[in-house]
Amino acid sequence: MAGQGTPATALLRQRGVEHTVHSYEHDPRSGSFGLEAAKAMDVPADRVFKTLVAEVDGKLTVGVLPVDRQLDLKALAAAVGGKKAKMADVAAAERATGYVAGGISPVGQKKRLPIVVDSTALDHPTIYCSAGRRGLEIELSPADLVTITSAGTATITAV
Repeated sequence: MAGQGTPATALLRQRGVEHTVHSYEHDPRSGSFGLEAAKAMDVPADRVFKTLVAEVDGKLTVGVLPVDRQLDLKALAAAVGGKKAKMADVAAAERATGYVAGGISPVGQKKRLPIVVDSTALDHPTIYCSAGRRGLEIELSPADLVTITSAGTATITAV
């Protein structure tokens, strides 16, 4: 695993959180990083979670949801007590998290942003999310993800 350390994996190791790092060959032509990860690792898409940064009432907020679902911005806003939400500017998301788009991890972000994990995560013994780089995923229990990120859980996907 040498050369694969990221702020996310470092934090998990430091806090003693049980996790597994998975890597795969990222294809730069891939249109959907999350679906690419699910296919490359041969894992059902509902167990691979993407990290999206939105602006809720002008404040950056993170939604973590299955890669095969769409973020419900109104539900995300409601989950953090806000009214209006829109997707954040990519550059703002990258600056705040310290990660590049397509590799944003909910773990080990530069700024501590409010995080909401879609409640479907709790249906699985483990889930996968970005380890902070395209082509690198971490597998961990949803409870550990919620704890390490101080996240809330809610239904934040569109029906």
